[in-house]
Amino acid sequence: MKRGKFWVLSAVLLSLIVVLGGCGDKDVAEPTPPRPAPMPDEPEPEPAADRPTIDLSASPSSIERGSQVTLRWTSGAADSVVISNGIGNVQLNGSLVVTPRESTTYTATAKGPGGEATSSARVTIVEPEPVETDSDETLLQEAIREGRIRHVFFAYDKAQLTAEAKARLEANAIILREYSDANFIIEGHCDERGSEEYNLALGERRAQAARDYLVSLGVDAGRISTISYGEERPFAQGHDEEAWAQNRRAHFATARR
Repeated sequence: MKRGKFWVLSAVLLSLIVVLGGCGDKDVAEPTPPRPAPMPDEPEPEPAADRPTIDLSASPSSIERGSQVTLRWTSGAADSVVISNGIGNVQLNGSLVVTPRESTTYTATAKGPGGEATSSARVTIVEPEPVETDSDETLLQEAIREGRIRHVFFAYDKAQLTAEAKARLEANAIILREYSDANFIIEGHCDERGSEEYNLALGERRAQAARDYLVSLGVDAGRISTISYGEERPFAQGHDEEAWAQNRRAHFATARR
């Protein structure tokens, strides 16, 4: 009887332990945390302003003193454009004619919300190359070659100037005085008749006669040289009066100092 009660009590205690233990192991649900309040929308950043641009050119870039130059410029994203060297504020795009007195660098500055930018153009003053003018010697050579300086002729065995010879020398003197920096030679010539020695002396007298007359007309004697070739250098190759008349002459040629 006592053993039966013991087993009954044991069973009851075991049941309580199971029930109580089961309750202790049961999971308790944790509370769900509240959601955070939504943040207010932040304003989007404004886009950065474009940086200004400027392009300046000068045409032509090399000029002679006193000539004009055209400056041209274009800008972008700018509120104002200023050009240096006294030009000042200008339109955002445009052109301007200037006359620089010396070599100059022009600088254009464009400013805007995004900052500023610069562009430069150089104008160079070049001195004109000296114009080469023909020397008096060259001009006198041309005058002789073109026949404006005329040779004078003499009668047979004579060194005296004829009226025609004097008229030619007077015309020559006008040109010779104009080209006053050119020295020249008067050559005395003879025809083939007579001895070589005689003709050399006769040619010298003819050259001297032409020289003295030019000096009397105001041509500087220091510019004139004389030489006799006698019969050595005939201008006409014939052996008759027509050829001989051409060979009795005072001939002009230029001479270097």
